[in-house]
Amino acid sequence: MSDREVMLLKKELVGLFGHLQNIRRELATIGQPGMDDDHFGQMADLLDAIVENTEHASNTIMAAAEDIDKLVGQTKKLVKDPKAVALLDKINERGASLFEACSFQDLTGQRINKVVGSIKFVEGRVNSLIRMWGRHELEKVVEEIRAEEKPVDADKALLNGPQRTGVACDQSAVDQIFSQSDIDKLFG
Repeated sequence: MSDREVMLLKKELVGLFGHLQNIRRELATIGQPGMDDDHFGQMADLLDAIVENTEHASNTIMAAAEDIDKLVGQTKKLVKDPKAVALLDKINERGASLFEACSFQDLTGQRINKVVGSIKFVEGRVNSLIRMWGRHELEKVVEEIRAEEKPVDADKALLNGPQRTGVACDQSAVDQIFSQSDIDKLFG
């Protein structure tokens, strides 16, 4: 392998490591506001909490649907009007669709577990390569990449995408930044 190929491979490794760090940060936003910056170690716990929460919600929905089904059955025994019985049957059909819809929880849990497994696999391979070359060697590559990087567009740096409640600026924070006269000046 030529020196040029080795350098390209090292740059690719540094890029992969950077992408893993971005994935860590993005997944960490699932957690609570104000938590420490290093969340990747907690990522599996956060994703497990999502699985647990969806399981709890599914179980609550299914228990309520079962109760509704029982109540409809009891009501049907008291009702003689065929139209009312037909409506109660439709309620039971809709309840059955609730049970079917709650299967999302199991699929969600399986998919989240696959994502966590894939990320851990990639992270393990990247860390093996980092250990093989050594951090000092790769830090030189990072410095070289930074020297080659184009400056970030100032407007794009301000775009953070959708923000969770409690993380994003609310209207009062925006009002503190801009006075009414500032806003009036913008719109002439």
